[in-house]
Amino acid sequence: MDNRTTSNVLTVAGFVSILASIIIWFTNGGRDGTVEERAHGERFGIFVGLWAPTFFVLSNKYNEQAVAEEE
Repeated sequence: MDNRTTSNVLTVAGFVSILASIIIWFTNGGRDGTVEERAHGERFGIFVGLWAPTFFVLSNKYNEQAVAEEE
């Protein structure tokens, strides 16, 4: 897989991470269940959401390498 494709995949993974975080937070951290279950769902949703910046930074690095290879 070339750098441009890797960059695109990582960008999509970043957006999927954000969406997954929101879905996890609402489904596991919602109103139903005990306080402990809601707290766990909220923490897990935040944890998944923290992956997004890593994916975006890696995507940027691979994109920079792809541009450098084209020059």
